Amino acid sequence: MLGKLLVIAVVMFGFGYALIPIYKKICEITGINILTSKNVSADGSRNTQIDKSRSITVEFDGNAQGHWRFRPTVSSLQVHPGEMVQVVYEVVNTQARSSVAQAIPSYAPQEVAQFFKKLECFCFKQQTLGPNEARQMPVVFYIDPALPKNVKTITLSYTFFEIDGAVKKVGQ
Repeated sequence: MLGKLLVIAVVMFGFGYALIPIYKKICEITGINILTSKNVSADGSRNTQIDKSRSITVEFDGNAQGHWRFRPTVSSLQVHPGEMVQVVYEVVNTQARSSVAQAIPSYAPQEVAQFFKKLECFCFKQQTLGPNEARQMPVVFYIDPALPKNVKTITLSYTFFEIDGAVKKVGQ
């Protein structure tokens, strides 16, 4: 009986341990809830060729869950593949208390995510904003020139939401 219980405990531990990589792989395959990481290696190696023969319209969108005002400073830009671009998003904490938030990106069409290379982004880490604080946050990116030729428009959308439980940790 003890042997069976030990086997069950080991199997349960193994299943719990495997849940995180399984979840990440399912999200990667389905394209949902993709948390962003830096796209370029630390040595900065990337294709520096700019394809001036075509332009991509990049549309920017911002949504907030909670007591925030969150929006891009520009609604769209014309970008050449390979060209380095910076855009700024503005966020305002409309509460009279500090809070911690995170931005999660999404792309349309979904398959362009692998060609949208972010070098700097506020979405890489959680943001702590003081009471009624306003902040401008940059996104530095380029579009990989290997982007399929039929793609003419890309939409980059962020959802900015408060991290539950993190508010209590912020000097409160």
